[in-house]
Amino acid sequence: MKTELESLIEALLFYSGDVISKERLCEICDAEEITMHMAVYKLNEIYKATNSGIEVIEVDDGYQMCTAPKHTSYIQKLRQKPIKNMLTQALIETLSIIAYSQPITRTQIEDIRGVRCEHALSRLVEYNLIEEVGRLNVIGRPILFGTTHDFLRHFGFKNLDGLPKIKEELLQRFKDEIREEMNYYEEDNKM
Repeated sequence: MKTELESLIEALLFYSGDVISKERLCEICDAEEITMHMAVYKLNEIYKATNSGIEVIEVDDGYQMCTAPKHTSYIQKLRQKPIKNMLTQALIETLSIIAYSQPITRTQIEDIRGVRCEHALSRLVEYNLIEEVGRLNVIGRPILFGTTHDFLRHFGFKNLDGLPKIKEELLQRFKDEIREEMNYYEEDNKM
């Protein structure tokens, strides 16, 4: 049987349909964070014990109610837009660059990939996997892109620290390329 707090959390997350920060949930429910965390844990235990089709996941600094991963293929059938067809190789490459190098501009992504990426970026924004996270403080103020909460949820990460580790030399090469690009923008900005 659910406690009043568990029932309230369930109702709020269901109603929201999106991530609610732990701080906001604590404020609304008038509960301490540890109490909130235990209530979410117990909710998930109830869902598992009853073979529920939903679960509460942790995303960044909050919680979100989601469907259980075991039902993904059926949900894709309902949506009639299979994820395999949605994410082409170009989209995956672009998304990977953004995930590991964010915040990053379109030009920086194109420099790393070696091809134009407007179409890939517009698709990733349409799928709500990336979003504008600011503007680079140089002439032209290009858009900076980063991943969204949906990206984390879709790929099953609590936060960006959960991304698989890549070889240090490859990561360093990406960082060096981005640093060179940033210096290029800054030098152009001084002229």
